[in-house]
Amino acid sequence: MTTTADLRAAVETYWSAAEARDWDALAATLADDVLYEVPQTREYVRGKEPYLRFSRACPEGRRVRVESVVTDTGARRAAVRTRFAADAETDTDRSPGESLALHFFLFDEAGRISAITGFRPE
Repeated sequence: MTTTADLRAAVETYWSAAEARDWDALAATLADDVLYEVPQTREYVRGKEPYLRFSRACPEGRRVRVESVVTDTGARRAAVRTRFAADAETDTDRSPGESLALHFFLFDEAGRISAITGFRPE
């Protein structure tokens, strides 16, 4: 059975691995058929290896602060509010400073992330 602590730990591991660019640790949090999507930008990636390639292509210098995690263990899902900070020297896609992001995670029976849907409120 997946607990609130398990879901929270998976989310925290995901973000710390992504920020550290630790691709092995990030891969360990993901289901093989993970789906990543950001409807606002029409980003859509299916599968662990394609998602890892997508993540590796992101510019370095992004820092993430997890502000809150709300979990629903019965449905194996989590809603996460984060703040992103971009390094203007290495990340020319974003302006310097912090921006809010909301992510909705779904988990498989093993507690791995099976879907991520992200939103960046303007």
